[in-house]
Amino acid sequence: MSYFNWQTCYDDLFKHLDQQNHGAWATQIRQQLTQRFDETPHGDVPRWQSALNLLPPLPNVQPRLDAPAVTLRIGQTLTREQSADLETGLRGLMPWRKGPFDFFGTAIDTEWRSDWKWNRVAPFLADLHGRQVLDVGCGSGYHCWRMRGAGAARVIGIDPGLLFLFQFLAVKNYLSDVPVDLLPLRIEDLPPKLQAFDTTFSMGVLYHRRSPLDHLLELKGTLRNGGELVLETLVIEGPEGASMMPEDRYGQMRNVWFLPSCATLLRWLDRCGFVNARVVDVTATSTEEQRSTDWMRFNSLQDFLDPDDPSRTIEGYPGPLRATLIANKPN
Repeated sequence: MSYFNWQTCYDDLFKHLDQQNHGAWATQIRQQLTQRFDETPHGDVPRWQSALNLLPPLPNVQPRLDAPAVTLRIGQTLTREQSADLETGLRGLMPWRKGPFDFFGTAIDTEWRSDWKWNRVAPFLADLHGRQVLDVGCGSGYHCWRMRGAGAARVIGIDPGLLFLFQFLAVKNYLSDVPVDLLPLRIEDLPPKLQAFDTTFSMGVLYHRRSPLDHLLELKGTLRNGGELVLETLVIEGPEGASMMPEDRYGQMRNVWFLPSCATLLRWLDRCGFVNARVVDVTATSTEEQRSTDWMRFNSLQDFLDPDDPSRTIEGYPGPLRATLIANKPN
């Protein structure tokens, strides 16, 4: 048995799913988490749980979820011991890749300035107030919190990375009543044709899929009729039909499969049955947006680019260019 009490962690989510007539899905999740945590537990879970246990219990925590850093505050200054325990616990959950976060004055400068991506996406979203939202490949849940800050009624993030889950819990343990949850699952672990969400986000996932069209169909299956898909992925410049498959690695990433042009991606969405598909942003990733920090001390984007031509990856491919598209499932 692991030290992680996942049953307590997800009590509120299970109640919500039952109320939404998704009791069968709740049962499936219980089976999946039993297998993940109780039957074949990850060896690092006790270490991550120990780091989480160091975070000091604090009263009357007030969040700010509509600022660049997901921020937690209380109405008093932490003691020296509380501050030391807080930083030790948070550093025990390194590396921090998606953020930034601010825990009671301890700022976590993450590898990615994920707030920059949010600022690019947010102006084009359908109003999130009152919506049920799914974030596929959510990492540590930074954007989940921002979605809640933009008014979503409930946000569920999915990502199989267990370290991401414990980073998420570093926030969630202070905000237990906030309807945001992270499940350590992949999209293929969800029931097909779930049709449970008003908005589904898939940001930074498509290029990791061997079959991108199947991924788009899986995303479509999560949406209610008329729901909105927010898709962000690596692209290349080029006409309709253009798509690049790296020979091996792309920017030192092994599992990169297809980088389409925006026109090709629009065609894929059309063939998968989406309507009103449009490109709302195309931005080259810079070494200011993705970089090594004191909270993520491994190699980052600057190490993955050609030192003599930073417009290209170290393998010689065009440098990372990311597009955001929005489309709808038909009514």
